[in-house]
Amino acid sequence: MAGRPFASPLSFELIDLPQSLPGYGRFLSCWLLQREALTVIVDPGPRSSAGHLVAALRQRGVRRLDLVLLTHIHLDHGGGAAEVMAAFPEARLYAHPKGRSHLVDPRDLWQGSLATIGEVARAYGKPSPVAADRLADEAELERSGIRVLPTPGHAAHHVSFLVGEVLFAGEAVATRIPVGMGLAYQRPATPPTFYPEVFLSSLAALEALEPEPAVCAFAHYGVGRGVRAFCRGAREQLELWMRIASENPADDIFSLLSRLEREDRRFSRLARLPADQQERERYYAGNSLRGLRQSIGRR
Repeated sequence: MAGRPFASPLSFELIDLPQSLPGYGRFLSCWLLQREALTVIVDPGPRSSAGHLVAALRQRGVRRLDLVLLTHIHLDHGGGAAEVMAAFPEARLYAHPKGRSHLVDPRDLWQGSLATIGEVARAYGKPSPVAADRLADEAELERSGIRVLPTPGHAAHHVSFLVGEVLFAGEAVATRIPVGMGLAYQRPATPPTFYPEVFLSSLAALEALEPEPAVCAFAHYGVGRGVRAFCRGAREQLELWMRIASENPADDIFSLLSRLEREDRRFSRLARLPADQQERERYYAGNSLRGLRQSIGRR
């Protein structure tokens, strides 16, 4: 059921979430939405930058926070939720029902994060529990004019949010980082365990939205116009990566990445990023390839 239209004027702003890790500039972000008496944030980020986010909100005059929305519960998106909720005791938090238990009791989430991303998880910080009575349901968002769109793929519990003409896509489409002159670097966000058919179905659902949202707000990183074009581009890129991974089963990850830099024009813009960000992106692109290879092995 769709909520009432998000009243105008709507303002939204990206708040950068700097990290101590080398190369993690212009990577993590939180979206701040404001209109009339309603203030919302999407993906507060990890615990390591929760204090920075709270200070940034205060600097922008935010005294009351109504809703905290999570596209998914990974540490870089929701690990700092409890700290933000503590700073704004009136706030309510929405996450997909499949992820809520891991917010109330994050022990398994933490152990799983340590097992998969190791030192990066430690740098992000161990998440604190969120009180169960502060969790919002979908109906609460609908009353505020926020539409929840199931977009599994990057994670089984991933959702996107449609607010007026703005789609907050999390990692449902891709990681897309502007590099200047209207161009952007892009890669799939397909970590293990990955199911291509689920991801592609979510892309198709976003591409079919009527009317087409005017703006797509990415978690990593920034904003752009043309949701349908973004979805088509993400599908083309994913299919290319799947083909190259399938045709070269004996190649190591480094060799595959080198080939993709030559054959994928979106990924080739990696060279336009600062050197430390290139290193970060090769790490995550390699993880995406591992997810793709795992899915190919299940066929």
